[in-house]
Amino acid sequence: MELNMYFLVAIVIVVLIVIGLANTGISAYNRLVMLKNNVAKSFGNIDIILKQRADEIPDLIKVVKESMHFEESMLTKLTELRTQFLKSNSPEEKVALSNDLQNQIKSIFAVAENYPDLKSNQSLQLLQSRVSQIEDAIADRREFYNESVNMYNIGIAEFPDLIVAKVINYQAKSLLQVSTEEKNYNGIVF
Repeated sequence: MELNMYFLVAIVIVVLIVIGLANTGISAYNRLVMLKNNVAKSFGNIDIILKQRADEIPDLIKVVKESMHFEESMLTKLTELRTQFLKSNSPEEKVALSNDLQNQIKSIFAVAENYPDLKSNQSLQLLQSRVSQIEDAIADRREFYNESVNMYNIGIAEFPDLIVAKVINYQAKSLLQVSTEEKNYNGIVF
């Protein structure tokens, strides 16, 4: 009789341990799904603005091409990046391409400063203003997106969630970068 009692207690302990482990796994899974969905939601909010910036590129290229001495390789690179961005379906790839697009656009505006005719072009000034407004909107939403990505990346690295993350193949995501100009606060408006 006493042996049956120990056996019953052992079974109850094993069942409680299994239930505890299952509960921990389910909680970790639900938390990771919530974090991943927050990243997707915040990317959806910024993706619209990133596309608006990409949509300004044909106008920018048209205006800049009017200057006969402008560097053709920069325009080609910008066109290639825009095409890749518009064809991309992956948020991770769009983030990387968006970072590259931002750097390329800034480079074109910086090089345009060396061309007085282009620099004084009314269309270029209007484009610079529109791109600047779009960049401001991106900056506002980038903070929320990067916070969501940061929380997700932390979530998939914490124990015991990292075990569940590896099982369901959740990978770290990239942040939208802050440009060098934004870090320097040098007062130049693009």
